[in-house]
Formats: sequence, C-alpha cells, structure tokens
Amino acid sequence: MIRNCLILLLASASSAAAHDTWVETNTNLIRSGDAVYVDLKLGNHGNNHRDFKLASKIRLQDCTLDVLSPDGKNYDLKTELFDTGYAPKEGYWSAKFVPAHPGLYVIAHQLDRVVSYAPIRSIKSAKTFFVVSPSLDRVSTENPGFNHVLGHALEIVPVTSPVTPMGPGQPITVQLIYKGKPMANARVSFIPHGHQLKKDFDPDYERKTDIEGQATFTPREGNAYLIAAHHKEPDEAGKNYESTKYSATLTVLVPEICPCCGE
Repeated sequence: MIRNCLILLLASASSAAAHDTWVETNTNLIRSGDAVYVDLKLGNHGNNHRDFKLASKIRLQDCTLDVLSPDGKNYDLKTELFDTGYAPKEGYWSAKFVPAHPGLYVIAHQLDRVVSYAPIRSIKSAKTFFVVSPSLDRVSTENPGFNHVLGHALEIVPVTSPVTPMGPGQPITVQLIYKGKPMANARVSFIPHGHQLKKDFDPDYERKTDIEGQATFTPREGNAYLIAAHHKEPDEAGKNYESTKYSATLTVLVPEICPCCGE
C-alpha cells in the first residue's frame, strides 16, 4: 500500500511539472483608485495542454509573479498571494493589487524547475494585461507597453493591443519568441474558456507562426482566451535532467462590447 501511495505521489508531481501555468485578472479594465485580483493557476494538461481546467496548485518556491507598472516599477506579488483551496492541491493562488497610476500593467510569471525523477527541466512563462483608466466611460485606445519583450525563454508577445481596443472581430496578433528570436512554424493555441478543441490541430482555434514568429486569431465572441505555445528540446540536458520542456501562455479577456468604441 505504501508503494502504491508513493507511485501516485510521484505521478501527481510529474504531471504537475508537465502542466501549464497561467495568470488571470478578474477584469482587464479598472477605474483609477480601484483594485484588481490576480490569479496564478496550474492546469490545462488535458487535450494535449489545450483546455482551461485546473489540475493542481503550483509550488511557489519555484516561481516568480510580478506586476510591471507603466511608470517602470516592478512589484513582487508572490508575497501577497493567498490560497483559495481547501486542500493542498485544490484551488489556486490569488492576490489583490491596487495600482497607483493610469496606463497598462503587465502581470508576468516565470517558473524553472527540475523534476529529477522524470527527469526533465520545465521552464514556463505566463502573462496577462490590464488597463487603469481615469474614466470607464471614455477609455483611451493608446496604452503602450504591451509589446515589450520581457526576456522569457519562450515568450508570447502581443503585436496588437490585448486590452484596448478589444472585442469580437478585433484581431489578436502575437509573436512567439524563443531565446530572443522569432520562432517560425510553431503551433499557437487560442483556447476559449469552456470550449473543447479538436484533437491534433484545430483550425478554428489554432495557428502556425509565420517566418516572423507571428500568428493571428480573430475572436467571434466575448470570452477569456488562453493563448498557449510549447516547445521541447529532447537533447537539452543538465544536472539531474535529460531534456527540457518550454511553455508560454498569455491570457486575454475579450469583452462582448469594446470599451473604446462601444461596438
């Protein structure tokens, strides 16, 4: 019985290393002086890493979680996280953040962990954005900073604004960067919350990057979209690991009506 419990424990830890991480906010647009909640989640291992389902809860000592403000300041949000789950592997981490200035904010997360018994190295990155506006009645479309490259090993960088303007019919273009260079012919999944993608390659929700590493998807409805990309280096070995897996995610909230143009 002890042996069976050990096998289950190792399988759970191994699958957690293979799962993706992502970050979400409760809204992508707030009024100056208000607060936003930031969630750090682990999951979407099902359907070849292409769903929104939670699988476990991330181990915080292996990761970072930062808020990058429009005035260039960085805030470590990991120390503010609280546990939403009842059991150790249930729920997710969350934190409240009160921004000080109007403009575009970036939530950035990284994880680098070696699972020696697998044995693999798992390197992950995740991002999302929100905008602080003096007024929610008149939201500026000019909120720069979304296309800054943060230097993650595998990183999804928006080419078009992921917040303003944003709505059904607004194309979302991203660039996949791998170790500082555009990554061509890579699969990028645009996963709508509550939808199940087709097996293998889903042409409705997946794209292959072009020579510049870019891919474009146009949402037809308001929803939360998890944009995900993966890459494996089977021969990239080191101490206690024989291969390396990379993943990158970007969460985009698409409203039913664009807050900038009202359409």
